[in-house]
Amino acid sequence: MPAPTTTAGRLAELIRASGSVVALTGAGISVPSGIPDFRSPGTGLWETVDPMEVAHIDAFRRDPVSFWGFYGQRFQTLENKRPNRAHLALAELERAGLLAAVITQNIDRLHSRAGSRELIEVHGSIAHSSCLTCGVRYPLAEVRVRLAADRERVPRCDCGTALKPDVVLFGEYLPPLALARAEGLASHCDLLLCIGSSLEVFPVAQLPELTLGAGGALAILTQGRTPFDGRATVRMSGDVVDDLDAVLAALDLAVTHSPPPVP
Repeated sequence: MPAPTTTAGRLAELIRASGSVVALTGAGISVPSGIPDFRSPGTGLWETVDPMEVAHIDAFRRDPVSFWGFYGQRFQTLENKRPNRAHLALAELERAGLLAAVITQNIDRLHSRAGSRELIEVHGSIAHSSCLTCGVRYPLAEVRVRLAADRERVPRCDCGTALKPDVVLFGEYLPPLALARAEGLASHCDLLLCIGSSLEVFPVAQLPELTLGAGGALAILTQGRTPFDGRATVRMSGDVVDDLDAVLAALDLAVTHSPPPVP
């Protein structure tokens, strides 16, 4: 069989030849859904706000009103966002038996809404919020109701305590079980697909090193530079939707479903 002539073709061949493929995704995969990433010059979320002031656990504890002034807007921004074809492509690869799991740094729920089943959300999810006093957890729909009803625009538990979104804030550790599972997958996969991530935020940034150290390969699909570019077997730097569409086409696959309506 002749060698593939396109980068997408080479990646498709690598996926086919790998016994275990795992995807690691960052904010860049959700940008085509209209969700800004964090650090891109001019458009990144942290261009206009200091994350230490609005997204640190100490900020939440010190001033939940100001904290939810930011996070309430964030929840509103994410409310009607839908998975894009890059999310759907990963779900399609999983259905085809070519992708073992998705590890994501994103909190936006778009992978689950796209149909990914084996999903590790290492930074948590906006799908629910919890009371740090009594431990009660509330689903997102209820959190929105409580946020709208509170005169200070702070969703509160029945006990009166401000709820905290179940996402990892600055100053917090990643959930140990999720991190351990992500590390195990990265250590044992033949190919790690790194999509839309700068691969600079630790501890997730150590996952490619685990794959390489165990003899696996990296494929990086993102527009910005990463510390692992020189060690990747395949490097694609175009639009993630276009790149993954091309990979699916080379695999004779196509996105065959649409995500459910926004709840």
